[in-house]
Amino acid sequence: MYFMDDHVVIALFRHGLTEENKRKAYMGWSDSPLCPETQNLATTRTYECYFSSDLQRCVRTANLMFGNAEIFHLKELREMNFGKWEGKTYEELKDEELYRQWVDDPITIHPPDGESYPQFSKRVQNSWNQITQMLLSKNIRRCALITHGGVIRLLLEKFAPEEKPFWSWNVPHGTGFELIFEKVALRRRERCTLLQEVPITGKELG
Repeated sequence: MYFMDDHVVIALFRHGLTEENKRKAYMGWSDSPLCPETQNLATTRTYECYFSSDLQRCVRTANLMFGNAEIFHLKELREMNFGKWEGKTYEELKDEELYRQWVDDPITIHPPDGESYPQFSKRVQNSWNQITQMLLSKNIRRCALITHGGVIRLLLEKFAPEEKPFWSWNVPHGTGFELIFEKVALRRRERCTLLQEVPITGKELG
C-alpha cells in the first residue's frame, strides 16, 4: 500500500517466540534464543530504515525478516526491566506480596531492582521522539522498529487512532503493525490516522 508524500509509515514488529516465552517467564532485559519454529519469519514489506532493540531476540528477528538491511540497535527499545523477577513465572512469584501488589497496580508498584512504569514509559517515549525527529528531518517515509510486546503496547496506547489502555492491546509474538501518520501529526506527537496489521509469513506462533 502506498501513501502520499505528507504521510509517514512506522511499523512495529514484536520479536519471535523464545524458549523463555514458552515457559511464560518474565523476560525484560534478560534474553533467550528464538524457538526453532520462528526461524522462517518473513515479510514482503520493506522500509527505508530499521531500528531494533539491542537484545538478541530482536536482533535475530530483524535479521530473519529483513536480511542484510542495515539495522540500528537501540538499548532504549528494550522491554521493561523486571529486576529480580527476570526469568521467573507467575507460579514462582504468586506467593510474593509485592508481586501481587504489582499485578493489581503495575503503574505505581515496580519490580525489585527493576523499572517502574513511568521510567519505562519515559525511556521509550524519549527514544520514539528521537527516531521520529530523524525521520522528519531526513524526509524518511517508511521505517520499522523491531522490539518487544511492552514497548509496542505503550506506543499503540499513545499513538493508535483508537484510544485503548496498555493491557487492552493484543500483541502476539512475530506480529507487526503499521502506524500511518500525517507528517504534521507526527511532528506534533499526535495520534496516527490509520493502523493496520502487517502480514508475516511462517508457522503460527500462538
